[in-house]
Amino acid sequence: MYSKLLSEVFLMTESTAARFHKEMTVGEAIAIHPEAGLVFSSYHLGGCSHCSINEVETIEQVCMGYGVEVDTLIDSLNNLFADDEG
Repeated sequence: MYSKLLSEVFLMTESTAARFHKEMTVGEAIAIHPEAGLVFSSYHLGGCSHCSINEVETIEQVCMGYGVEVDTLIDSLNNLFADDEG
């Protein structure tokens, strides 16, 4: 599944680059951008052995489980693309 997703991501042009959304799984998010895991960690999601996150959960599910505002996390993730463009 992840290799298929990765190959689709590499085929996308900048104008059609995938963006993060709350229905996306954590695994898909990490596959889309190499620094997505750092963003999750900055919100204390998946950074510790006792608070690991499951890659098959959606971003929204993870946020609900840990009390993180989903729109704030999505904005932070999507800023990764802005950083790439600038």
